[in-house]
Amino acid sequence: MFLELIATFVAGIAAAGGIMLLNKVVRGRLPRWLTPVVAGLAMLAATISSEYGWFDRTANNMPDGFEVAKKVEDRAFYRPWTYAFPYVSRFMAVDTLSIRTNDAFEGQHMVEVAFFGRWAPVQLVPMLIDCPAAQQAELGGAEFGADGGIENANWAPLATDEGLYKIVCGGTA
Repeated sequence: MFLELIATFVAGIAAAGGIMLLNKVVRGRLPRWLTPVVAGLAMLAATISSEYGWFDRTANNMPDGFEVAKKVEDRAFYRPWTYAFPYVSRFMAVDTLSIRTNDAFEGQHMVEVAFFGRWAPVQLVPMLIDCPAAQQAELGGAEFGADGGIENANWAPLATDEGLYKIVCGGTA
């Protein structure tokens, strides 16, 4: 966040410097208000570029084995351009290298799911996916039974067309 703030200031200073240099070249014929306006527009452009580029930068820098399962696009009234072009503010990725199975419980897979958010720390959540039943459960409060099964899991439905299901279960019901 701090580096993006510095980059925004640098963009504004560079744009103002460019206009001041151009004004010297044209011997002071440019209006005085042009320098701060161009600096502000450059800062706004740098901020918008950073906001829209965050998802691609983050997704491309994920460790090997991570696959994006879901993206959440946002719009905001104070960013009117987002109504035409929404930006990705958070997303979910599956660590495919962490998928574990238990032969006694066919179709159930334990997996680490990472939740990424703009200006938020990454959260790794262990989840259990039951492919035949198309349901999911966070393993935070669950326990393992004597037979190796998961007990006390809070199951929630999982749509078969969602990325999490497709990645973990291979897209088959």
